[in-house]
Amino acid sequence: MTPTTSSARVLLDVALPRTLDQWIGTLTARPMKPGTTVEGWLYEGVETRRAAEQRLASTGIEAHLHSAYKPLVHHFLESIELRGLRRVVVRYPVHPTAPARRFALEAYPLADMLAGIDLELTPMPPAEAQPHYEVDLEWEDGRRRQDVVFAPNRVHVDALGETLLSPTAWLRVRQGAIIESDGPHESEHEALFRLAIDAVMAQDWPASEPYFERLDLRIDVPGIAFAPPEEASWINSHEALHEDLYFTLMELFQRRSGRAAGDRRLQPGQIVPDVRPSDGAARLRIATRPYPAADAQVPMSAGLGRHMALAETTGPLAPAQVAEAFDRIADRQGRPGHRFAAMSRQGRTVSAVYHRGSGPAVLISGGQHANETSGVVGALRAAQALAERPDAHFVVMPLENPDGYALHRELCVPAPRHMHHAARYTALGDDVEFRDAPPLLEREARQEALRLSGADLHVNMHGYPAHEWTRPMSGYIPRGFAFWTVPKGFFLIVRHHAGWGERARRLTEHVCLELASSQALMEFNRKQLASYNVHAGDLPFEVIHGTACMISEVDRQDTAALTLITEFPDETIYGAPFVFAHDAQAAAALAAVDGMRHLSPNP
Repeated sequence: MTPTTSSARVLLDVALPRTLDQWIGTLTARPMKPGTTVEGWLYEGVETRRAAEQRLASTGIEAHLHSAYKPLVHHFLESIELRGLRRVVVRYPVHPTAPARRFALEAYPLADMLAGIDLELTPMPPAEAQPHYEVDLEWEDGRRRQDVVFAPNRVHVDALGETLLSPTAWLRVRQGAIIESDGPHESEHEALFRLAIDAVMAQDWPASEPYFERLDLRIDVPGIAFAPPEEASWINSHEALHEDLYFTLMELFQRRSGRAAGDRRLQPGQIVPDVRPSDGAARLRIATRPYPAADAQVPMSAGLGRHMALAETTGPLAPAQVAEAFDRIADRQGRPGHRFAAMSRQGRTVSAVYHRGSGPAVLISGGQHANETSGVVGALRAAQALAERPDAHFVVMPLENPDGYALHRELCVPAPRHMHHAARYTALGDDVEFRDAPPLLEREARQEALRLSGADLHVNMHGYPAHEWTRPMSGYIPRGFAFWTVPKGFFLIVRHHAGWGERARRLTEHVCLELASSQALMEFNRKQLASYNVHAGDLPFEVIHGTACMISEVDRQDTAALTLITEFPDETIYGAPFVFAHDAQAAAALAAVDGMRHLSPNP
């Protein structure tokens, strides 16, 4: 495949003023009558907002500045004394242009923040008015309070033509009891998003995919960041803007190509939003450029790729460490395996090794979605254990998407706690599992693994966000991924061919029973499922021995008869939580291998 571009080309380079500075300048430029009060909602952190309030107070203006992003959560963080709080009732709005539980999800992670406090979330009657929450508070000492929390939103038609309800900046100015002005303002976040989408889609792209090698969108912008000890409570508007830009562009390129929404075979090229904090003006720079060299060295970010035993790995492994662990498994003394490989679009190797044995054949893979990193370690650990069994019959392919993995490492240098879904797919922009036309590149390794081994089971290790995933410029809830917006513990997806349903059920029961022996994992699942139920409602999975599962039949002959997909909320975690994640991944894989021994022969 020939490159689509040979040099960098700047599509847009623009600076925008900070919304907060604009507001302060406007409010202080004209004399204000005594008693003027200002309320504003915008994408700024609490310290910045408090400093602005003081600055306005020095000019005689009483100001109250709030977060436009997740206003209810910030209200609890900033304005409610949690000590001694006994009971909380939140009545959340229901708007006709948004999903019914949109604002219950936007209240996440209130259930975790108020652990041990009686919390009730209940919907209001549907209404088209500007959304607001009604909050009843009761403390142990008998104090009671009722708060109304405004949630500024705008109804708008997005670039796909869909009518959405999205958070927006808002400014309200009162003169005594009289409201002088009250309405939405396009924040720098919203303006940058609009300008980026318009600039990219206005380009005269090639007639067929891919449209570019790499599309870089560098944004520097003020924002909101809340980083508590619990990973699930992470709140960051820069991360949210990355997610919204990436998926909106993918959706628009799907439409441009004539593909159906959500088609994972789309190959636009590599879309790379890089969103970083700014202390002043906002800036957007968009450029196409060639892929970086495959051997380019990426500086290590804190917590990444430490040199230690696999079982003690506290962050995503560096590619060299993956290769080193793989080599030990492939070339184990006295029983070397059969190595084979495929090549990625950017020239990296997808390595796999086949060990023949008398037991049931199993393919174990990780890193299909390269920002889901615990599965890479889990696959290596499972293969490491199997390599010590004389009858083990398996293929291990620990890193199926090395180009995406390289991008993930690159993006983690400035922002290690972001999900970075731009690194989820390959350098071509597609999901390697769904690639069905030449050149197959990375996909060839999986096909060869199934051909060589004849494996009836494929353990495919995945992950998903360890904290909330949002798209605030596009209706808040990730379009097409609503189920994945908040964590729900370690869970399993089991897919099977026709005639394999009973065996799929037995295998799932066996794996879940083995996982249930870990009290720590069961408590982890229980806690996350309880929080999910409060905010998202009932889980559309069954729970087997404490682990959520979904079993379904698929009509795909290019897969193993049984596929066990593991899903641990691993995106962005480090330290002990990362070890816990690949402990669970490896345990599930080994339980599945053992479970295959008890299944009836092939049909």
